[in-house]
Amino acid sequence: MMNMTMQMMEMHMKDMPMQGKDMMLMQECIEACSACEQACTMCADSMMGEGMAMGRSMCATMADMAGTMMRAMLRPNLMHMESMMAMHTATMTMANFCAEECMKHAGMSEDARMCAEACRQCAMACQKMMDAMTGMMPTS
Repeated sequence: MMNMTMQMMEMHMKDMPMQGKDMMLMQECIEACSACEQACTMCADSMMGEGMAMGRSMCATMADMAGTMMRAMLRPNLMHMESMMAMHTATMTMANFCAEECMKHAGMSEDARMCAEACRQCAMACQKMMDAMTGMMPTS
C-alpha cells in the first residue's frame, strides 16, 4: 500500500512547494506516524485501572497528532516549510512525552512497551525529516 502512496506522491513532486524532499525519508516518517497512531490507539484502549488516566489520555492525544502529521505529509500542496517544521516539532515532542509515560507502565503492559517504542520511532522519523528540511532552507 505504501508503494502506491509514494508513487502518487512522486507524481505530485513538481507541484510541491518544498522541492527536493527526500521521498525515502518521507515514506519512513509517514509509516512511523501511522504505526504510532495505531499503537497509541490500542494502548489507550488497554490502559484501564487506577493510575492509568494520564497514560490513556496521552496515548489518545498522541494517536490524533500522529494521524494528523501523517495526513499532512500526504497533502503535497500543504507542504509549507515553517508549518511542516512546527508540526514535526510538536509531533516529536508529544511522542517523546508519550514514550516516557508508557514506559512507566511497560512492566505491567506489553501494549505500553510497544507503544513507547512506536512513539520513539515516530519521534526519530520526525527528527530526520526536520533535519532534511533544515538543509533545504535558504541561507540568508
